[in-house]
Formats: sequence, C-alpha cells, structure tokens
Amino acid sequence: MTSSYDNDLRLNEMATGDQSGAWGTVTNLNLEIIAEAFSYGTRAIANASTDNITLADGALDADRSMYLKLTGGGQACAVTFLPATISKVWLIENATSATLTFTQGSSGANVAVPAGQVKMIATDGGGSTNGVVYDLLTDVNLAGTTVTDIITANQATVDDIDLNGKVITLTGSSGDTATLTVAADGALAIATTDAAAAAANISITADGTFTATGTTITLDSAGDIILDADGADVIFKDGGTAIGTITNASSDLVIKSNVQDKDILLKGDDGGAEITALTLDMSAAGAAAFNSSITSGGAAVKVAGKETMFVPAAAMYPSTTNPCSDLTQVETTALRPDLKVLDFAADADDFAQFAIAMPLSWNEGTVTFQPFWTVTGTNAGTVAWQLAGVAITSDESINTAFGTQVATTALAFSTTSNDLMVSVESGAVTIAGSPAANDMCFFQINRDTSADNQSGAARLLGIKMFFTTDAANDA
Repeated sequence: MTSSYDNDLRLNEMATGDQSGAWGTVTNLNLEIIAEAFSYGTRAIANASTDNITLADGALDADRSMYLKLTGGGQACAVTFLPATISKVWLIENATSATLTFTQGSSGANVAVPAGQVKMIATDGGGSTNGVVYDLLTDVNLAGTTVTDIITANQATVDDIDLNGKVITLTGSSGDTATLTVAADGALAIATTDAAAAAANISITADGTFTATGTTITLDSAGDIILDADGADVIFKDGGTAIGTITNASSDLVIKSNVQDKDILLKGDDGGAEITALTLDMSAAGAAAFNSSITSGGAAVKVAGKETMFVPAAAMYPSTTNPCSDLTQVETTALRPDLKVLDFAADADDFAQFAIAMPLSWNEGTVTFQPFWTVTGTNAGTVAWQLAGVAITSDESINTAFGTQVATTALAFSTTSNDLMVSVESGAVTIAGSPAANDMCFFQINRDTSADNQSGAARLLGIKMFFTTDAANDA
C-alpha cells in the first residue's frame, strides 16, 4: 500500500510497509506541517478575477497557515480553497487593494473580505459543488457573560457590535463621562458629565448629511436654540415638500412661502380662542389683511375698506321731471334744530338728484345707502326710498341713463311729530356706465310710493352713502 493525503492538513498518512527507512523523515515533515498550520504565512494573489489557495500534499506550504496574509492582486478576485474536501479555520488578512471573495463549492455560501480587513473564516469541506465558507464572527452572542479587564485596544475596527446591556459608560482620562442608557421600548438617552463641573457638550459632526428621523423630535434647551445655516436657507418641509423658507439675503431676513398662492398667517390666542391676527395673501400680490385695527404710535392707521359719507338734503335738488318739493327750512321749536328738507308727496313718485366726485380711493364698485327722514304728520304708515346712479367720464356725454333703482325696506313712522327715522341700509346699488377714477357720479333718489303706505309727505333730511375703498387714501 502507498501513502495517502486525505486529511484536512494533507499530511502523509503512511500505509503498512510504506516509506521503508524514511518513517522518521516523513514523521518530522508531518510535524512541521502541523506547526505550519498554526503559524503566520503570506502569499500573493494573482491580478486576475480568480485564484486558488491550494494545500500541497505532504509538503510545507504557506497556504496552510492559520493566519494567512494575502498581498498583490489589484482587482476584485474570487479565491477558491482546494482541495474542496478540506475542513479548516483561517484568519485571512486582505492586504490587497480590492475585495476578495472566498469560496469552496460552486453552489455553497461564500465570504467577502474587503480590502484592509481581517476575518476569521472556515471551510466545511463539502466538496466542489456544495462546499460552504463561513464567517465565524458574523454573529457573536455574549449574552449573560461579563467581560472585565480582558480587552485593551488603542484602536478597533468592528463591522457589527451587539451589546446586551442597558447602560454603557465611557470614561475619559480626566474622569469625564458619557453614558448611553437604553430604557423601555428601546428609548436611548445620552448624557455627558464634566468632572470639573463645566459644560460637557455633545457634538455630532457629519462629513455629509445629518438626518434625525422620528415621530416627534423635541429640542429642549435651558438656553438658546441656534440654527446656523451657512447655505443661507432654513427650509421647512412636510412629507418632503418645501412649505416655507427662512433665508439670509445679503443680511436681510427673508420669510418665504414656497407653495404657489399659499398665504403666510400669523396666529395667536385671544382669551382662549385662536385668531388669525395677520394674513399675507400671496395670491393677491401679498395683500395684508389684519384681523382688527392697526395702530401706529398709539393712533389708529387708516386702511382700505368700507367708508361712508353723508349727503344732506341741502346738497340735493328736485328733478326737472316729477320733482319733489323745493328745499325748505322747517323750525321744530324756537332755538332748537331747524330742518333743511325735501318733501316727497304720497300720491306719486317724486325725484331729487345730486352729484358726487367720488374719492380716488374708491374701488369703482357698488354702493349702498341709508335714508334719514321724518314726515309732515303723525300717521304710522311706512316709507320706502329708492336710489339709482350713473358714472360719467371726462369727455363723455352726461345725457346717460341712470342704472337700476335699488329700494330700502319700508319703515313705519313712529307717529310722533318730528321724530327722526333711519331706514336700514339698502342692498348694493350698481352704478351705470363704467365707473373709473375722476368720474362724476350722478344719483337720483325717490320715494317709492308703490312700496309704502304713508299718507303724509315724506320729508328727506339726507342719506348716508357707503362705498368701498381699495387704498388707504387718495395719494
């Protein structure tokens, strides 16, 4: 019988009668091979996509070394352990510049060792098809084991660490500490302590993007919270969409709404109720709408909106057609208020007119009116009034029809002589023509006898006219 090399270290297994006179030499070589299997060795990897680590039969071979440093290479390489029946443990140091992937069987699992790393791996000897290579330190569980003062390392590189404990305390050379505590539900607390009772800061520095993700993120500071954006923008997002931005523009502070036509709202709590104190309307070129009055230096600021003017009967004149009575001065009692009135009879619709050059701040829209009146007698009957208007532009004919008459709700007289009656504000009166700045607006007012039942003459004192402005003044 002849020698065989079927074992995992490829030792010479001498058969009976084999190696006559050389047993001592073969045995010594086998012992050297065994010693080699526990030693340090190096070998060069081919600069190719594949290479083999082959244990020689009955001969010294650095590939057999327990700690094997691989050099050379130059590209990613698949390295196969041969023979495929070898079951062995290696510490592999990849000293090449590329990842080395170790395999034994074409269908079995393999292990990749990145450049510059060391891994402990093992082959199971499962053959050229099913042989498996294991990463022996992929999952190391030290649960229930206390490790004290047995590891000292100036520097350690570890891919994955699973520490089964609730508190980790890191202590600096001066006694300063950083403590990591895992509470219920995986809550992590990081606390720092300066042994000299000074401020122990926590600094997180990222070479790229720093991301903090959670259901709720709370910044709770006993001092200040500082947002220092060297890129000039502090961006607020919702679901990845930018909603608003605070920007530095040449040291000007810019607050921007990023979504088209969406407003900027300033809200607060007034007596327990939420209010919107200020709305900046981005769909209206940034128009500002305040919830209440605006003051400056303690004084109210005039703003655009609903305005009023009083047109007395003394500023009106009877129409040429179907006129009311001429202006009359009526004494109530000596040295008490006298009245300048226009009387409107009960038997037919009488008319009076007046003209107004509207303010430039007027929005050229509709108007409303509120009549002030009394009657010549004491009858309780009702009185209703109507108003119509037309706007005339420069170099345009004044001979233009009034717009549609709009009536007030009929109001019953009090039955007391000389009582002042104030009708409710009318609906919107559309002024005929095309109202524009600097127009003259002509108005016609009449008593609507078809809608009232006052038997006495209605005595008009004047009307309050309401209009809307779109500017604070006429500048």
